Amino acid sequence: QVQLVQSGGGSVQAGGSLTLSCAASGGTSSSYSMAWFRQAPGKERPWVARMNIGTEATYYNPFVTGRFTIRLDKAKSTLYLQMNNLKPDDTAMYYCAARQGVASATATMYNIWGQGTQVTVSS
Repeated sequence: QVQLVQSGGGSVQAGGSLTLSCAASGGTSSSYSMAWFRQAPGKERPWVARMNIGTEATYYNPFVTGRFTIRLDKAKSTLYLQMNNLKPDDTAMYYCAARQGVASATATMYNIWGQGTQVTVSS
């Protein structure tokens, strides 16, 4: 059974940087995909970035393109989200997720979730 444990996050001023980590245990194979989603209070949970583990193909939501980078350290079974030039609109709870199959932009397609980590960006 794959489990995801998140770390990182916190508070930063606009323009700053943060890195989120998502450690996977229980064995993810090349057939898995992983993704980052975020959710602000009272809002939906859009995808932020996603990756197919086998090919390491990456995809970014346009609202983070050029600012965020999704990266996988296979040796550590850890997924990262490097966030640069953060904006107040990036304030949200961030979640990593995993599924067997190609990376999907739809949250309901993922059946394995991390516990979430808060990112707060002040102006």
